Amino acid sequence: MPLDHSLVGVEGPSYEHTWTSKDTMLYALGVGAGLSELEFTTEKEQRVLPTFAVLAAQAPGRRLGDFDPALLVHAEQGFELHRELPAAGGVRTTSKVTGIYDKGSGALVTTEATAVDLRTGEVVISSRGAAFIRGEGGFGGDRGPRDEWAAPDRAPDHKVTYPTRPEQALIYRLSGDYNPLHSDPEFAARAGFDRPILHGLCTYGVTGRALLHTVAESDPARFKAMSGRFTSPVFPGESLTVSIWANGTDVLFRTAKDDGTVVIDRGRATIG
Repeated sequence: MPLDHSLVGVEGPSYEHTWTSKDTMLYALGVGAGLSELEFTTEKEQRVLPTFAVLAAQAPGRRLGDFDPALLVHAEQGFELHRELPAAGGVRTTSKVTGIYDKGSGALVTTEATAVDLRTGEVVISSRGAAFIRGEGGFGGDRGPRDEWAAPDRAPDHKVTYPTRPEQALIYRLSGDYNPLHSDPEFAARAGFDRPILHGLCTYGVTGRALLHTVAESDPARFKAMSGRFTSPVFPGESLTVSIWANGTDVLFRTAKDDGTVVIDRGRATIG
């Protein structure tokens, strides 16, 4: 069964999601926060890492068609925060598929979601993402819009390195992403990896921490938006170096491993 193109533009049913302070602390630990970030990892004057917005705004996706789930990878992720997230709270999310693009070797499926406060109806999070499904391309469709992102012709203004732990994926999955690609060696082998890989959104969260502490003075209220494209897998235990170019409120970034392999490209963030 090919991908269901009739889903494009059709808003799915709304989905309610609540979280507790324990959930947001566990998320912080899952993306590598520790003893130097107690405002995110303990309940004392607790605040929330901005990238938790991606999890808060998630809604169950509709069935796109029949394909091996091991061939689906997270390709892009972005979000905009309309206000700082509370340590505990809840939202109602509506989402839709915005495009199914033909990339030849696979299909790129793009989505958008809007999450509103359960009590007030105020928009809290706008989110967008994309998944690449290998083997589902070649149907003669539009290849999709081009992104004209380019790194500035100068050295980064900041370059920071954050480690990940060998068990990082096992911690991160407790925030709700139990895809066996990140824990089961046999499933990972089906996808072409010799061992489980780190969740793309964990790499994204580590990168978000680097941006928060480097260009937003560790203040989540200043962190307005972030987006990036996943370009290569990360294995738990590898370190991540974030190169950052800041121009006022507009920030460009790129995340790479120790060997120089870029794992998040075309990064953008908005800092208030």
